[in-house]
Amino acid sequence: MSAPSDLLVTLARGYVRKAPGSLLKGAVAARYLNPRLRDHPRQRVVDARFGAGFGARFAVDTQDLIQRYIYLYGVWEPHLMRWLASRLRAGDVLVDVGANVGFLSVYGSRLVGTTGRVVSIEASPAFHRRVLQHARINGCDNIRAVNAAVSDSRRTLTFVLASSRNMGANSIVPWDGPAESTFETKARPLPEILLPDEIARARVIKIDVEGAEGGVVRGLAPMLDELRPDAEIAVEVTPQRMEQLGDSVDELLDTMRRHGFHTYRLANDYAPRSYPSALRGPRPPVRWRGPVTAESDLVFSRVDAETLT
Repeated sequence: MSAPSDLLVTLARGYVRKAPGSLLKGAVAARYLNPRLRDHPRQRVVDARFGAGFGARFAVDTQDLIQRYIYLYGVWEPHLMRWLASRLRAGDVLVDVGANVGFLSVYGSRLVGTTGRVVSIEASPAFHRRVLQHARINGCDNIRAVNAAVSDSRRTLTFVLASSRNMGANSIVPWDGPAESTFETKARPLPEILLPDEIARARVIKIDVEGAEGGVVRGLAPMLDELRPDAEIAVEVTPQRMEQLGDSVDELLDTMRRHGFHTYRLANDYAPRSYPSALRGPRPPVRWRGPVTAESDLVFSRVDAETLT
């Protein structure tokens, strides 16, 4: 990258992150910064935007989608972050299944405090090392990082990464095209990974496993009635990818319903243009009664309401 271009990226990123208001921020990010940082990656250590009193730093490579957004905006999935902040309190436990580089694990660590705990579960050995790195540089002694896959039985799973431009897309879903990398990891049901105290104190379980959510929830089912009454579970569901593994969203919804959970949908948009407005006004989960036919972030709660506030 030439020096003038490098300076322009730095200035544009400063405007998007720090300037008041949101005028043109989405357009600048979508049309210029996002493709530029993807195709001409930067490796930096950057500050997160966790709110007053909740600072953190992350080592990022902007070739990757999630790390690029952390570099651009200082956040990842702002609607989910806002919801987590409304749920987690000192002493709680957050279970982060599919932790990626640990952004939400570190965020949760700040929310639950020194008396709480985050169980950060990541199948990728490379990402597991990043979770450990970010826990270390942020002094998060309350994170227990586990390098394992989660499923409904003990077995060895093969993960495929189609593109390093979205390294969080490591998946066990069959892939016929060229692969950037593959790795094998031993899988266990979630109740075998968690300690009894972690099960008893779990306030939120977050599951983001790129199509394997059916197996994770089947393995979780025997534990659901052991959870505290206010425990809630956030699951990113991808119906088409689930079907490729022989699973269905309807089975997942039926499992949660049988155990007394209501279904809510949490807003989520991965387009860079959407982030300025999401940061201005993140939205809570709303009751969902229809079919789930597309990728969706669902929240399951025993609270019976139209909105989870």
